[in-house]
Amino acid sequence: MASVGNGTEESGSGGGGEEENFEDAYENIPVASKMDLKCALEECSMALNLFLNNKFSEALELLRPWSKDSMYHALGYSTILVMQAAMTFEQQDIQMGISTMKDALQTCQRFRKRNTVVESLSNLVSKQTVDQLTEEEMHAEICYAECLLQKAALTFVQDENMINFIKGGLKIRTSYQIYKECHQVLQTTQGNKSKSETYYQFEGGVKLGIGAFNLMLSLLPGRILRLLEFIGFSGNRELGLCQLREGASGSSLRAILCTFTLLVYHTYVSLILGTGEANLQEADSLLEPYLLKFPNGSIILFYAARIDILKGNFEKAQLRFQDCIAAQQEWKQIHHLCYWELMWCYTFQQDWLQAYRYADLLSKESRWSKAIYVFQKAAILCMLPEDDLKKTGEDIVSLFRQVDGLKQRIAGKSIPTEKFAVRKARRYACPQPVKLILPALEMMYVWNGFAIVGKRADLTENLLVTIEKEETALQNETSFFMLLMLLEVCQCSVTGEAVKII
Repeated sequence: MASVGNGTEESGSGGGGEEENFEDAYENIPVASKMDLKCALEECSMALNLFLNNKFSEALELLRPWSKDSMYHALGYSTILVMQAAMTFEQQDIQMGISTMKDALQTCQRFRKRNTVVESLSNLVSKQTVDQLTEEEMHAEICYAECLLQKAALTFVQDENMINFIKGGLKIRTSYQIYKECHQVLQTTQGNKSKSETYYQFEGGVKLGIGAFNLMLSLLPGRILRLLEFIGFSGNRELGLCQLREGASGSSLRAILCTFTLLVYHTYVSLILGTGEANLQEADSLLEPYLLKFPNGSIILFYAARIDILKGNFEKAQLRFQDCIAAQQEWKQIHHLCYWELMWCYTFQQDWLQAYRYADLLSKESRWSKAIYVFQKAAILCMLPEDDLKKTGEDIVSLFRQVDGLKQRIAGKSIPTEKFAVRKARRYACPQPVKLILPALEMMYVWNGFAIVGKRADLTENLLVTIEKEETALQNETSFFMLLMLLEVCQCSVTGEAVKII
């Protein structure tokens, strides 16, 4: 099979020799007349390279011809469509993702081991051993587990129905049980000296599944985790991180997925949930080889810019986000991720007009959380001087009153940040609105933004000045004053300064 090189993509004119070679490599890939496991993995590796070089449609077209006859093509093809559905949040795309994932499950099922009635009864007493599974059947188990997990995730987004919620939960449990059994297979075969390339691909899939499950479950509250452990789940954070690190250091198809899972944990989860300091050194080392291989890949550039934000390099991050936006125009939703981060960059710098610009774009273009976007937009407008506010032509009261009607539910539950925004926005519902005090900074506190802006002494000092000015203006307003004191304490806690008691 032909192999695909780095395939870097220039965002402007003059693509260069490497880009032309990459295009030629794709155009010259023949449609295979047969597809064994080795060929399927090679072709899916090509599709992955295309995807990371922003060639999303080309990746789909490469995978489509064999998506009904090859488990890896089925998994890759449906995964891209599921990602697209998660990006757009359009009902049509969600339905397409679920339908394609259902087809992928059927394809994977054909390659799984078929048990007779006697074998099925025997497996109730003792699990099947590795000797009972062919290499192809081992891979089918992993692919099937991944498809089940993704289908369950889309089910939660698609419908608030409790029956679908239970069905989704059962799919997740089945997926986890398959990963556990595959992990046992892996441990049984660790001592084997002769390991093929396809074996290492299987190993990468197991490490991704076991690692992601353990890491994500470990983030749940202790009470819920103990209940889940009672029904067979495991939430060992150290095991999860270890498995993902091992998977990321390998050369399997799932290495990049292990890397992305670790990057999400270090750059978002650990900060938002307060599980500890983000490990930016590890995040940098994980991303570095992909930055060299895919310098214009929009997803790679996005994570690089996010790491710059967490380091306090807001100006550098802004340039990188602009490069990410310019790198591709096919998946506009990646632009929305950049808009969200740019909005916060400018909020940290108190450049309120620029922050408003990106909040406005989000409220008009993105479907992820209209309630949050409109609330954030109104909150930023509250920070503007009266003259600048008039130039925008926006009505703050009208914006706040829209928030309640924009809230949504996922898996039958309200989103916590939306509930917070709705509750705050209700102050503007009455005929005589009760003004919110520094709402943009309050949202910064909700998203743990003070921990980020605290990396910059100059910007931290500017925020303290803003808070103290508001304190002076509202000394007789006890309820508002307590909020301002909370914000000041948060700011001082990241700088080590003493809080001034008035």
